[in-house]
Parts: sequence; C-alpha cells; structure tokens
Amino acid sequence: MQSIYHFIEVYLPNVYKMGWDGQAGWWTAIYATLYMTFWSFVIGGLLGLITGLLLVLTQPRGILENKVVFWIVDKIASLYRAIPFIILLALLSGFTRFIVGTSIGPTAAIVPLAISVWPFYARQVQIALSELDRGVIEAAQASGATFWDIVQVYFREGLPELIRVTTMTLVSLIGYTAMAGAIGSGGLGNVAISYGYNRYNDDVTIVATVLILILVFAVQFIGDTLTKKINHR
Repeated sequence: MQSIYHFIEVYLPNVYKMGWDGQAGWWTAIYATLYMTFWSFVIGGLLGLITGLLLVLTQPRGILENKVVFWIVDKIASLYRAIPFIILLALLSGFTRFIVGTSIGPTAAIVPLAISVWPFYARQVQIALSELDRGVIEAAQASGATFWDIVQVYFREGLPELIRVTTMTLVSLIGYTAMAGAIGSGGLGNVAISYGYNRYNDDVTIVATVLILILVFAVQFIGDTLTKKINHR
C-alpha cells in the first residue's frame, strides 16, 4: 500500500496533492457523483417508469387505449427528450433555485438530471413493455385479471428487458453527472474540468476520467449479470 502511495506521489503529483478527503478530495468527488446518480434515477426513473407504462397502456390496442392521453404524454416526452442536457441545465436554473435554494452543487444538479432522465427512461420502458408477447396480456385479460394484475404481468414478463434499459439509462446518467460537473455541480466531472483541464493538470483529468469509466463498467457488468441470471430462470 505504501508503494502505491509513493507511485502516486511521484508520477501523479497533482492527484496526490488533491488528497482523499476535503472539499476537492477524491472521495468527495466520487461520493458526489454517486449521490447525483442515485437520487436522479430514483426520482427521474420513477417518473419515467410511470410515464412509460402509461404510454403502453393508452397506446393503440393498449388495455386502456386512449388516443388523447397517449398523444399528450407522447408529445411531452418527445419535447423534453429533444432538449440537450446542457441547455436544460440553464433553462431549469430558476426552477432549481426555487426547489432547493441554489443552482450550484450536487443537490441542485439532481433537479435537471432527474428531468432529463425521465423522458429518456420513459421511452426505454415503453419500448421494453411494448415488445412483450401480446398473447400473454390477452390471456391474463381473458382469465379475469384485474388492472393491477395485468400491470404486474407487464413488469414480471418484461423484467429482463427493464433491467437492460435501466442499465443503459444509468450509464447515460453517469455521463450527464460529468457534464453537470463542468458547470459547478461537483463530482468527478467537476474534478476533471476544474482541477484538471482548466489548470493543465493532465494527471487529474486522466484519473477522474478513469474513475468515471470504472463506474460505468461496474454498472454495465451488474446490469448484464442480472439480465442473464433472470433470463436463465
């Protein structure tokens, strides 16, 4: 362990100077990235799950087919999804300040991150559930299943695909946190830009990038493993 610290001190001096703790420490940056990713997905993912399910239920030939509701929800999701994230950050700065009292920092970043995840995940959920064998749904209806019973059928049958799209969404979200970090939200993205690129500390930029990639690969590995395990049941 001592040799590792010595290696970092000698060959990655700026990384070493930042330290582990403190406002600009590595653990602080990693925690901020995980914090933003987790809560943004909890909020945006839940909204996306509900929206995606609503699109499936009200779409043509859906069990609650409703052209007006489907058209409205579909267009709202498309509109928000079309807005680039960096522009969404600026557009929502006032709303973010109203909700959390500030537009800077990890907590403030959760608002635009959650709103950006919501339509993206809604579309993924819609696609995942729309691809289910319609015969399974019709069989549940024929057997007298209630509305909530059919919703459970959707989630149970679509679970492997839902895990796959959730993994993809989380990977994208980690990338969004890095982008949010570039304008002061904190996290590894902020370290890479503010303490690395802007100060010509290439070692800091490289290490921050590697840590982001490790998080992405970890999420991808866990998601792929769970998908394969459930598919082989």
